[in-house]
Amino acid sequence: MTLYFAYGSNMSRALMRRRCPTAQEIGRAVLPGVRLLINDDGYATLVPAAGGRIEGVLWRLAPRDRAALNAYERTDVGLYRAVAMTVRAAGGRHCRALVYVARSRRAGRPRPGYMALVVGAAREVGLPEPYVAALARIAPTGFTGARPREIGEIA
Repeated sequence: MTLYFAYGSNMSRALMRRRCPTAQEIGRAVLPGVRLLINDDGYATLVPAAGGRIEGVLWRLAPRDRAALNAYERTDVGLYRAVAMTVRAAGGRHCRALVYVARSRRAGRPRPGYMALVVGAAREVGLPEPYVAALARIAPTGFTGARPREIGEIA
């Protein structure tokens, strides 16, 4: 079994049930030392940031679930890569978990509907409201050409 930290669309219980039917939700977790970035592919990734943190969900994966996530995250073409990182789970327990990190660290704007999905999933799993509000502010209501903001800039 593999522990997996989801911080984007894979926080959604419904999507995870479809992709990884045997995955078990462990609960909320925090990944310190990083901030969330929407990259130029339009998806969430993380970048190092002193004092930063990303909130998310910890899942327990069977080998078949991990293979399904690798396919979904397009590790075969390098869209994301799987990295082992230390997360802080409920009760302050530290553990190593698989985290998907995107190839691109260039800021971009989210794909249409993507942030609504992420925000909905964050609310569903009970992430703190200030964090959910910061996620919601990432999605532009009308793109003005300005560089999109990142969690570390608004939280």
